[in-house]
Amino acid sequence: MTIRDVAVLVLPGVAPFELGIVCELFGLDRSDDGLPVYDFALVTEHPGLVRTNQGFSVQVEHGLERAASADLVVTTPVPRGTTASPAVVASLRAAHERGAQFLGACSGTYVLADAGLLDGRRCTTHWMYVDEFAARYPSASVDCDVLYVEDGPVISSAGSAAAIDAGLHLLRRELGAAAVAKIARRMVVPPHRDGGQAQYVPAAVLPPEACSDDDLAALHVWALEHLAEDLSVERLAAHARMSPRTLARRFTDAAGTSPAAWVARMRLQRAQELLETTDLPVDEVAAAVGWGSGAVLRHHFTRLGTTPLAYRRTFAGAR
Repeated sequence: MTIRDVAVLVLPGVAPFELGIVCELFGLDRSDDGLPVYDFALVTEHPGLVRTNQGFSVQVEHGLERAASADLVVTTPVPRGTTASPAVVASLRAAHERGAQFLGACSGTYVLADAGLLDGRRCTTHWMYVDEFAARYPSASVDCDVLYVEDGPVISSAGSAAAIDAGLHLLRRELGAAAVAKIARRMVVPPHRDGGQAQYVPAAVLPPEACSDDDLAALHVWALEHLAEDLSVERLAAHARMSPRTLARRFTDAAGTSPAAWVARMRLQRAQELLETTDLPVDEVAAAVGWGSGAVLRHHFTRLGTTPLAYRRTFAGAR
């Protein structure tokens, strides 16, 4: 279905940033760039002033019936714990039955899930809410490692600015890459962003002082000071004066992961810090964290869905 008519669902507690993104993507007149102008409207269950999560309100003139003609229905973020009303659910299901497309911006994905539109589909949401989302909607397959997911007529996006990525993806499919390049240039954003959410998720690191095993707490500190060296299980065990088997068991009990996995995580975190705060070449960063070569470092950065150089471009000077 070609998109000509866009309805944006605005519910109480909407996040104005994501709402603004959607308005910028689909509500702006870009005819001077030779791009189509969409029949664009904000809709809500009870037309009038709708309060945002920032304390001010937005005027929404159209009721849910306006969504009946929409080729694209966008669901904007709602506060945690919100459940879509029966009227909203019925409107979304009716739109689905007549073949509409859907875009869930950040926690707007919850509204789509309440309507059952994500049952049996892959989707994403903000990395902070993935476990909660998965527990609440077990029929959906949620992926926290991506910026957006398209499955059938539904596109879901991760937190906040990922709505830009998802919207540009949809427009690229509709209008082509050249048109999206114009839109992105006007918005002063990249037409495509490398990587996924993983690069934005803080590493869950057990600090040495939180370790209940004093011997292993000391080993953690020592290992962090010697990341560039051999940190095999045998070397760690020798330093801790334990057998490798005993170390592996006690380490897993205390840290919740194996020694090798913990070392890899610490090396990756240190590499991130060096890329953010120094101008060291990638090979030197790799050597400084014990991975020897840039090729090995690039391999480990696939866990973040990006490359060392792309990560540096994104986060240099972030600290």
